[in-house]
Amino acid sequence: MKVYSYSQARQNLSAVLNRAKTEQVLIRRRGGETFSVVPRRPGGSPFDVPGVKTRATTSDILSALREVRSRHSD
Repeated sequence: MKVYSYSQARQNLSAVLNRAKTEQVLIRRRGGETFSVVPRRPGGSPFDVPGVKTRATTSDILSALREVRSRHSD
């Protein structure tokens, strides 16, 4: 783990970010507050979810949708 002062981190930001890719990096302010620098992993769409295994057929799903919609149209 590497600890940088605020001034060191500001002057060497590129090096701080590169180091944070491989190890924990902390930045300490003069008043003693400490912050962790963590790389953010690339994320996908919030709709990119794993599939679910089921025995339901397309026909079963469409039938269930029709049933629900008919209940709410009244």
